Amino acid sequence: MSEKNRDGKRTARERLAVEREKQKAAEKRRRTLIVGAAVVCVLGLAAVIGVVAANSGKNKSSSSAGPVVAPSGAQGKDGLAIPVGKDGARSTLTIWEDFRCPACQAFEAAYRPTLHELADAGKLRIEYHLVRLIDGNLGGTGSLRAANAAACAQDAGKFRDYHDTLYANQPKETDDAFASNAKLITLAGKVNGLDTPAYRRCVDGGTHDSWVNRSQKAFQSGGFTGTPTVLLGGKNIYQDQSMTPAKLKQMVEAADRG
Repeated sequence: MSEKNRDGKRTARERLAVEREKQKAAEKRRRTLIVGAAVVCVLGLAAVIGVVAANSGKNKSSSSAGPVVAPSGAQGKDGLAIPVGKDGARSTLTIWEDFRCPACQAFEAAYRPTLHELADAGKLRIEYHLVRLIDGNLGGTGSLRAANAAACAQDAGKFRDYHDTLYANQPKETDDAFASNAKLITLAGKVNGLDTPAYRRCVDGGTHDSWVNRSQKAFQSGGFTGTPTVLLGGKNIYQDQSMTPAKLKQMVEAADRG
């Protein structure tokens, strides 16, 4: 074999090896999308408390002053849970989430169809707890403003649709676009019947700001370390790397059959 042919075959093998490594890296990124994204949304408790306290002195809307007004239909201790699904469902999924959190968006993208299916079938009840973790980690008020806007949507009976709309239009974590009430109201226009004068007053007036701050305090007191925190029967299934939408569906349907 000539030296030229050997060089050509060696080059081809090298190109093939590079392509295989690229494919392996891409597959690894895909598998770890949901779990890996959670690192960005981890709570540094002392830092969060300090930053939130500092922000509260600078931005009136982020303070905890004012009455705590829970959204319509909120349940649980201190009325901090927004329920989706039937009360009689045998399984309850508790989700602590932040609308600025990319890991929360990744979880929603993967699990939303299954959660909707199970909730609509009366097999699963979901309790959403809204927190402002990223505001504390990175500064800003987008988590607070978005959570208040979602609570206002709950008042209008449109929480789930608006909740999904926020995640579908989530900005980059470092972009505090949700701090704009005008942006949040524009997104409300994507939900049929939500953008009303009453809804706008609720959003612009920060009606549920203190409620969101109380939820954040409960999150910290509960010892949770990041968002999303997803509990089924008290077990954090988000930390179970073997969990998939199909596996969750099997668990819920098994419980429903008794």
